[in-house]
Amino acid sequence: MPPMHATTILAVRKDGVTALAGDGQVTLGQTIMKRGAVKVRRLEANVLAGFAGSVADAFTLFEKFEEQLRAAKGNLTRAAVETVKLWRTDKVLRQLEAMMIVADPEQLLLLSGSGEVIAPDEPVLGVGSGAPYAIAAAKALLRHSDLPAPDLAREALRVAAEIDLYTGGEITILSVGETR
Repeated sequence: MPPMHATTILAVRKDGVTALAGDGQVTLGQTIMKRGAVKVRRLEANVLAGFAGSVADAFTLFEKFEEQLRAAKGNLTRAAVETVKLWRTDKVLRQLEAMMIVADPEQLLLLSGSGEVIAPDEPVLGVGSGAPYAIAAAKALLRHSDLPAPDLAREALRVAAEIDLYTGGEITILSVGETR
């Protein structure tokens, strides 16, 4: 069976609002299997998460991250670090193939199974096959437009979909924070 390719997830923070956007396309080999998959979700009132990679693996990671978030009483960084520690050291979890972005109104964090918890220098973060294109578009829009975070994320994902074969489908956007 050919490998499944899918997804571009993009997080953008601007003016006190964090937006997390994900495309809905799932591809098996050269075939689009689904256009409307939802790869972003709201975990707590002010926490968003999105994934790139295997869906079953991502749902497992969502559950583990939610457990850590509750244990850390909503502290995003602590929950991220504890999730990555568990992901890296547990025999079963170590085999999971996915990457996650977790975000709240103040932070964007990338989590990986190789032990990284990365906060970007700029308020833009992406994972998945179209991430480099979406990040570039988001940075340009952030610097040269007045678009609010959700609209900026949507437009950046549209640009990525014009370039990356595995980005497309319906775009889902979630946001947290308050406009100023």
